[in-house]
Amino acid sequence: MEDAMTNIEDPMRILMISAEGPPLLHAGALIDVMDALPHELRERGHEVAVALPFYREIRENPAFKEEDTGVTVDVRVGDKIYIAEYLQGHTASGVQLFFIRCDEFFDRDGIYGEHGVAYEDNAARFIFFSKAALELARRLTPTPQVLHVHDWPAALVPVYIKAHRLPFATVLTIHHIAEQGSFWGLDFRLTNLHERFFTLRGVEFFGKLNFLKGGILFADKITTVSERHRREIQTPEFGCGLDSVLRENSHKLTAILHGADYTRWNPETDKLLPATYTVDDLWGKQLCRGALLNGLRLDQEPRGPVFGMVTRVVSEKGFDILVPLLDRLLTDDVRLVILGEGDPTFETALAVATRKFPTKFAYRRSYDEKSAHVFEAGMDISLIPSRFEPAGLSAMFSLKYGALPVARATGGIQEIIEDYDPVDDSGYGFLCYEYSTEAFWDEIKWAKEVYRDEKLWAKLRRRAMTRNFSWATAAQRYEQLYLELIGEREEAAA
Repeated sequence: MEDAMTNIEDPMRILMISAEGPPLLHAGALIDVMDALPHELRERGHEVAVALPFYREIRENPAFKEEDTGVTVDVRVGDKIYIAEYLQGHTASGVQLFFIRCDEFFDRDGIYGEHGVAYEDNAARFIFFSKAALELARRLTPTPQVLHVHDWPAALVPVYIKAHRLPFATVLTIHHIAEQGSFWGLDFRLTNLHERFFTLRGVEFFGKLNFLKGGILFADKITTVSERHRREIQTPEFGCGLDSVLRENSHKLTAILHGADYTRWNPETDKLLPATYTVDDLWGKQLCRGALLNGLRLDQEPRGPVFGMVTRVVSEKGFDILVPLLDRLLTDDVRLVILGEGDPTFETALAVATRKFPTKFAYRRSYDEKSAHVFEAGMDISLIPSRFEPAGLSAMFSLKYGALPVARATGGIQEIIEDYDPVDDSGYGFLCYEYSTEAFWDEIKWAKEVYRDEKLWAKLRRRAMTRNFSWATAAQRYEQLYLELIGEREEAAA
C-alpha cells in the first residue's frame, strides 16, 4: 500500500474549474479564492491551472493579455452543437489560466445575469462550460489527476466523469449553498445524460434539474469553507433544501477554513492605499480615513466612528436586518460607507438613505479593487450582519486593516472573530447571536460605546491586526485531500 501512495513531495496536477476567478474584478470571495489557492499550491510545487469562461469583461480588459491556443472542440448541448475555443493566460502571480470561449454564451455584460435578473439560458451556458472544461482536461498534457470544481456552475463535471467513467478524481467546494443551479426539469435534455441520471439518485430534485445536488452525489470529496458552516448546511435552517442530501453524503464532506491573501490584502505593503500603515504606526490609517471621507464627500468632523461594508448587496449578507436601522444609525455622530452591487430593492433603499443623509452616508454600487482596499483601510468598524457567511473572508480583511467587526455569529465568523469580553479582557470584535435588526443594533451600540475609550479601542485593534489567517494552512489541507484521493485511485489500480 505504501508503494501505491503518491509521495507528498511529488508534484500533483490539479485543474480548478470555476465560473469566477482572476482577472475578473467583481466583489466576491470566490474570485479571491481562485487567485490565492492556486498560487499557494503552485508555491508548494504542484502543477495548477484554472479553467474559466471567457467573459466580455476579460476580453475588454486592456491590462490583461491572453493568447489563442488554436484548439477548438465541438460541444453538444441538447440538440445543438457549439464550438468551444480555448485561450490561455496567466494570473499576476503566474498561475496558468485557460479560458473557454463561446461568444453566444459568454459575450455579455454580466456573469450570471444583469440588473438582478438571471439569464434565461444559464442551464445551457454552464452545461456547455462543464462539458468544455472536461474536454480541456482530457487534452492537457500531462493529464490532471484532480479536477477541483467550485459551486453550482461547475458541479456537473463530477456527474459527467462518473457517467463516462473518466480517469479523474474530483473535489467539489461549496461556497454558496443557496445558489444551486436549479432549473426546470425539461432542461435536463440539455445535459445529454442518460435518463437514469434524472432520478432521486441523480440530478433530479423535486422535479427540477439541480446542478449542485449532482455534484454532491457524484464528487469524490466535498469541502466547504469553515467547520461551523459544514455543520450548518446539514440542518434545515441553513441547508437550503439540500440538508438531507448533505447528511447522506457527510462521510465525504470536510471543512477547510479558507485564508486571506496577504500579498494583496496587507496595509503595510498595499500599493492601492493613499498611505500604508502598521499595527505600531497607524498614522497612515488616519490618512486613509480622511482620503475615503473626502473622496466620498462626507463630513470629516464628527468624532464618531466610520462604519463600512464591502460586500454583495443581497439578503444573504444581512441587508434585510440592516436597512431598517439605517435611520437610527445615521442620526448619530457616525459616517457609513458601503461598496457593492446586488439586489435592486436594497440598492434603491441605500440610494434613498444617501439622499436623506448626504454628509453621513455614501453608497457606491460600482466595485473596483482600489476602492475596496481604500474602504477597508478607511473604516473604523466593519459591519457583517450576514445571514450566511460561509468563510468570512471579508472579516479577515477587516481585521488586518484595523476595522473591528460587528458581525452576526454564523459560518466561519466564529472561527475568525473572537467576541470582546470585558470581564476577562479578551476578544476584539462584537458578535450578534440572533438574526434580527434589534439584536444587531444592540451590538452596534456596544461597539460605539467601546470606541469612545481610545486606549481600549487601540488595544482591541492591535489584537485584531495581529491575527493571521494565511492561505498556507488551507493549501496544506487541500494538498492532503488531493493526496488521499490520488492514493486511493492508485491503490485501486494496483
